[in-house]
Amino acid sequence: MDESAKPAGIEDGEALDAFVDEHDVALVEFYTKGCERCNAMVPVLGNVARVTDVSIALLNPGNDITLVDRFDIRSVPTLVLFKDGEEVGRLAEGFMQTEAVVAFLEDHVPEAAAA
Repeated sequence: MDESAKPAGIEDGEALDAFVDEHDVALVEFYTKGCERCNAMVPVLGNVARVTDVSIALLNPGNDITLVDRFDIRSVPTLVLFKDGEEVGRLAEGFMQTEAVVAFLEDHVPEAAAA
């Protein structure tokens, strides 16, 4: 558990690829500016980062519109989970509490969720 952990901000597909390559397990929130549910997820994801070993990033696909099709983003916030560079899970259910996100991680990457 890392008390200082917090989500990283990334700007585009190149930065996303580098972030995913750099971390064995990575959770990325796709958000849009002005989305209240997306903004409400930021402290939740900070909590998740502190209680798990999962690296978390925030990305506005509007900065790199090719990401919308590449990751089939249909609503925001969308959380995409990567393990060893491959997508292994996704949540696109709007705002979620810390416990729900941690449970999702425990289901898909139990070794990283149990920090």
